[in-house]
Amino acid sequence: MKNIIYIFVTFSILTVSCADYLDVVPDNITTVDHAFKSRYQTERFLYGLFGSLPEFANPGSNPAMMGGDEIWYSVDGDGLSRTLWYIPQGGQGTNAPLANYWASRQTSYSLNGGKPLFTVLRDCNIFLENVHLPFDLMEDERIRWTGEALFLKAFYHFWLFRMYGPIPLIKENVEISAVQNEVRPYREPVDEVVDYIVALLDSATAKLPLSIEDIVNDMGRPTKATALAVKAQVLTLAASPLFNGTEEGGANPDYLNVVDRRGVHLFPQTYSAEKWQKAAQALKEAIDMAGAAKHRLYDFRITNANLVAGLNEKTILAMQVRGAATEKWNDEIIWGDSRSNTNALQSACQPQLNTIHDGGGISANYAPPQRMAEQFYTKNGIPIEEDKDWVNIDPMETTTATGDDKFYIKEGYSTFKLYFNREARFYGALIFAGGTLYGNGRTMDNDLWITDYFRMPSITDGNFQRKSITGYLCKKLLNFKSAIPLTNTSFTQERYAFPIIRLADLYLMYAEALNEINGPNAEVYEYIDAIRQRTGLDGVVESWRDHALDPSKPSTKAGMRAIIRHERLNELAFEGSRFWDLKRWKLAETVFNSKPIRGLVRDENENVTLRELYPLEYTSKDYLWPIKESNLANNPNLVQNPGW
Repeated sequence: MKNIIYIFVTFSILTVSCADYLDVVPDNITTVDHAFKSRYQTERFLYGLFGSLPEFANPGSNPAMMGGDEIWYSVDGDGLSRTLWYIPQGGQGTNAPLANYWASRQTSYSLNGGKPLFTVLRDCNIFLENVHLPFDLMEDERIRWTGEALFLKAFYHFWLFRMYGPIPLIKENVEISAVQNEVRPYREPVDEVVDYIVALLDSATAKLPLSIEDIVNDMGRPTKATALAVKAQVLTLAASPLFNGTEEGGANPDYLNVVDRRGVHLFPQTYSAEKWQKAAQALKEAIDMAGAAKHRLYDFRITNANLVAGLNEKTILAMQVRGAATEKWNDEIIWGDSRSNTNALQSACQPQLNTIHDGGGISANYAPPQRMAEQFYTKNGIPIEEDKDWVNIDPMETTTATGDDKFYIKEGYSTFKLYFNREARFYGALIFAGGTLYGNGRTMDNDLWITDYFRMPSITDGNFQRKSITGYLCKKLLNFKSAIPLTNTSFTQERYAFPIIRLADLYLMYAEALNEINGPNAEVYEYIDAIRQRTGLDGVVESWRDHALDPSKPSTKAGMRAIIRHERLNELAFEGSRFWDLKRWKLAETVFNSKPIRGLVRDENENVTLRELYPLEYTSKDYLWPIKESNLANNPNLVQNPGW
C-alpha cells in the first residue's frame, strides 16, 4: 500500500481542490499502516464508513423528507433544518446545488458528516484493500466486515445513482502515478452502473450474517436480507420508466441524446422487458431471505398483546402502519437507521394539547399538505374520486361526528366530511383538528386525546412559529410512547430506528414487477392484499367490484399499475418513499404540478378554510440532480445532466 496521499490526486479532479479532503480516513488516523494496525483501529475505520450514511430521519440530510410535495414547512419553522425544503420551491441550481452529495462539503447544514460520497467510496476501497492486515482480527469478523464494506460501497453508489443517474464508478483507487485521464473519470452508462452495484451486493450478501445476534450493539448493521433488499431496489429503479422507459412508448425520450465526450450514450436507448424480470427475481429472493430471517409484516396485536384487550378494532387498525414505522426494531424492519435522532422529528410531529405547550418543548410544524389528506382511500379501500359512495359528497362540507366516529373523531365535533369514513391508514398518519390521538401516556381508547386545541395559522397572523402551516401534522412518525404532560413542556421521546426498508416495501415492489411482466394475476393480488388486509381493507378485486365506479380496473395491467402505485403512496407515506417513487415512475411533473400546495387556515371569524400556499413548477430537468459547475470545470470528461 502507498501512503494515503494517492487518493488526493484522484479526487481533486473529480470534485474540487485537494485541500478539502485531508480527512479521507477517520479523525486522528494519518496513514494506512496505522489505520489497520489492529482490530481496534480497523473497527474505527469501519465505523467511519457507516458514519457517512445519510441521516434518513433528518430533513436537512434526506431530500426525500421535504424535497417534494409530501411535507410543507414555513420560513418560521424551528427544530428542523429547512434547507432542502427550498428544492420544491425552485431553489435548486448548478452553482451551489442543494443536497450536493456529489462533491462539496456543506457549510450551512450537514448531509452525512461533511464528506463527499466519492471520498467515502475511496475510504471503502482503502478498507477492502487492507482489512487483511490486522493481526488480531478473527477470520469470521474479517469476512463480515468485508461484507459490510462491500454493502456500504454498493449503497453509496446507489444513493448517487438514484440522484444523478450515470455516475463514475469507483472500483479501485487510482495511484499517484496515474495518467491524466485516469484521474478524470467519465460518468458510466446506466446499465453498467446497475450491473456494478448488483455485483457488489451479491458479493456482500455471501459474507453478511442472516440476522443480527447482538441486538443491543449491532442493530442497524446490514444482513443478507438488507443487501438483497437494496439489490431489489436498484433493479426496480433500473426497470422503471425514468431509466427504462415504457413498454408502450420505448426508452425515455428525455435522455436519448445524452452522450459524453467519448460519444458513449449514458442512458438506455431501448425499453427492456427483461429488466422487470430481473427485478422480480431479485425481489422474490429478498422476500424469501427476509422470511428466513424471520421478518414478517408488523401486527400491533402481537407486539402489544398486553394492550389490545382494551382497545377497539378501529384503534388497532390505525396503529398498524404507524407502529410498523415507529416501533423500534419490529419484525418488519429489514433495515433501519439506528443512528438517526428521531427526537427532533417527533417534536415537529407532536401537537400542542393546551396553551401551556405553546411555550416550547415541541415545534409542532411538520405539516402534510391538503393533497396528502385527499390521497388516502375511503373506508372502502379505493380513492375518493373512484368511490361511487362519494360521488355526491363535497369533501370540504362540514358534518358532525356521532358515536360511531368517536375512535377517530371527537363525538359532537363539527368538521369536514373529508375526515369521515376513511381507511385506517388515514387516521394513523394524520393529525387534524378534532381527531383522536392514541398514545401520549394514554393506552386505552376510552380516554383518547383529542387534538381540538390545534395551532394552525390565522389569516390575520403571519407568524408560523410552532404552528402547522397546513393545518395538519404527521401522526405516523410519532411513536405512541412519546409523551408531553399537560402541566409542562417537557417532551419525552421514545426513540426508534427510522425505517429505510421494511417488508411491505418489498411486497409492493414485487407486485409491481409481476404486473409489469404479465399483468395482474393471483400472485399480484396476493402481495397487495396482504398489505391491505392488515389495516382492515378487503382485497383489491373485491373492493373495486363492490364500490368503484369502474369495477374492471384491477383486471388490466394499466389499471393494476395505477392501483399498486397508489397503494405504495398510502402504505409508505412520510417514510421517504414517495419522493423517489414519483421520480422513477416519471410522474413527478404530473403529480407535483397537478395542484398547488394547499392548507387550512382560520379566518377572522375563526372559521377554517382552505387556501393555496405555493404553486409547484416541476420540470423534466428536476428528475436528476445537477452537478456543480466547478466540478464540471475541474473535470472536462463529465457532462451535465439534461436541462441544467
